[in-house]
Amino acid sequence: MASVFPELVTGREDDFGAGSWNVESGSTLRGDASCNLSDRILRVPLGRDATSRVVRAHELAHIRVSPHVREHEMWRLDVEPRAIECAEELRVNSLLSRLGFDVSLLRDGSEKSGGRRIAEAGDWSEAVCFLMAVLGTGAEKEFLSGVRQGDSTWLPGLRALRKRAHQLLDSFETSRLGATRCDEEGLGRGFTEFTMVLARILTQSMAARPPTNTEDLRRFRRSLEPGGRRPATGRFAGLRFDEGIIMSSRPRSPGLRHARASVSGTVLRYPNRLLIDEQRRAFAQWRGVHGGIVIIDQSGSMDIDDLAMASLLRHAPNALVVGYSHRPGSSDSSANAWVLANRGAVAQRCPAGNVGNGVDGPVLEWAIGQRRGSEPIVWVTDGQVTDSHDHPDERLTAVCADLVRQHRIRLVSELGGVHRALATTTSPKASTWADFGRVGRRLLEMKGN
Repeated sequence: MASVFPELVTGREDDFGAGSWNVESGSTLRGDASCNLSDRILRVPLGRDATSRVVRAHELAHIRVSPHVREHEMWRLDVEPRAIECAEELRVNSLLSRLGFDVSLLRDGSEKSGGRRIAEAGDWSEAVCFLMAVLGTGAEKEFLSGVRQGDSTWLPGLRALRKRAHQLLDSFETSRLGATRCDEEGLGRGFTEFTMVLARILTQSMAARPPTNTEDLRRFRRSLEPGGRRPATGRFAGLRFDEGIIMSSRPRSPGLRHARASVSGTVLRYPNRLLIDEQRRAFAQWRGVHGGIVIIDQSGSMDIDDLAMASLLRHAPNALVVGYSHRPGSSDSSANAWVLANRGAVAQRCPAGNVGNGVDGPVLEWAIGQRRGSEPIVWVTDGQVTDSHDHPDERLTAVCADLVRQHRIRLVSELGGVHRALATTTSPKASTWADFGRVGRRLLEMKGN
């Protein structure tokens, strides 16, 4: 049985000081060896065979170069912890290989069946991460072989990701790759400059729709390059309301005023009705319109006017008004919707948009769930529907168009049209749908069918 002395690992240039370690006996099976730098617990196989020696070297390399803090600001960035974990595995394995260790021994025979199960389950995000964890080792070939059995259409995308990771690795000298001198965040520079950069690439690739055709693959490859646009995800982001919005009550207003044709009154507003209306409803009677739901797309393409927004909230505080806009690729902690008026209470501040759409479908469904009786729902939109990375998507467009049709949601292109849309008692005219981009075109197609 081999002896292991993690206390002898030295050379770090950060604040990870010397101290005693607790060594536990593990095995060469995947997941049964680990290095807990925060609590100084090392679990490794203690055999004298070649595979055990390489696994021990891998965990000792973590002691030499990996971050030791349990909680850090980096975990609150828009980077998936699983992506960070697997990117760091690649960095450590690459350092071992450059030091002459036979990393082809880092496999336990489960990789092929594991790759097949991941692909059959449709877990693209795990396929992306696990590939990085085994890249350059003996497990890489077996893993990709298993993925091929589960879903061969994934291979081009995974190979493109592998190529990008190798390009990044090749740009680092060994001393820079393993550097532990702290940056301004208190993390080793090798970790910050390689692991975190790759982890961001992995995070956006995890959220992407697996590229299964030539055009999707071309866009996916471009997304991997520096400054490349995030790839399409084909799904909405989760709806997350800003819980920090402070509301202030306002006295019940007369509501939005709406003129209605009448047989009597003081203003002859509709003289043509004297000829075409049997009841001769040529006069106007004004009535207040209370309630209703207004959904406002605040993405960059809408260019919402602040004064028009303030006017709407001032004249329609009795309605339920919600704004939304999702920042492409943002984490689950970022708000992408906010209640601006809630049936008598108005927000003290109006958040700006987050560039993208991203949650069109979820916010429409939420609004439908808030509806009281048959009150009108108005959607201020240009008809463009996008996924969580702000890519237009026909399937998601169809989802929104179907909601508009089923629930008789009224479409307006600017805030100035909300008044009339809330006040009218007639159904939206199909002739106006052509003005609402992809959603409008989809509605026209649905009407024709």
